[in-house]
Amino acid sequence: MKVAGRWRYVYRAIDQFGQVVDVFVSPRRDLRAARRFFERAIGTTRIMPSEVVTDQAPTYPVVLEELLPAAWHDTDRHANNHIEADHGRLKARLRPMRGLKQDRSARTVIAGHALVQNLRRGHDELAVEEPVTRRVAVAFDELALVI
Repeated sequence: MKVAGRWRYVYRAIDQFGQVVDVFVSPRRDLRAARRFFERAIGTTRIMPSEVVTDQAPTYPVVLEELLPAAWHDTDRHANNHIEADHGRLKARLRPMRGLKQDRSARTVIAGHALVQNLRRGHDELAVEEPVTRRVAVAFDELALVI
């Protein structure tokens, strides 16, 4: 995606149920960015995955061998369709906004979008018993009462 006319790379960690675990925005797609993303995602979940699905970027095997040597790294052609489909909803949301102008706002909007997706899909404890059309509104009402 582009932020203020410059390319930024969005890394997204999604578990086997479709829940967005972590989101990371980086100006580069290099070893340092990939390592930082995987360390954050593992730190967030505190679980060492047994399988990791990525595209065929050359940085991933190096980082995964270092951080997750026992994990199976799947780079098949259609294996990352779940990640790409999930990313498509974000792009559809950003299109009417005419993009983002700052890295900080990109990180905030992308993380907020992931939170709302998780609420809509019922991955959070908030408003799980509500109908899908009311989950987000009820969850934000519950959050407002807690704060």
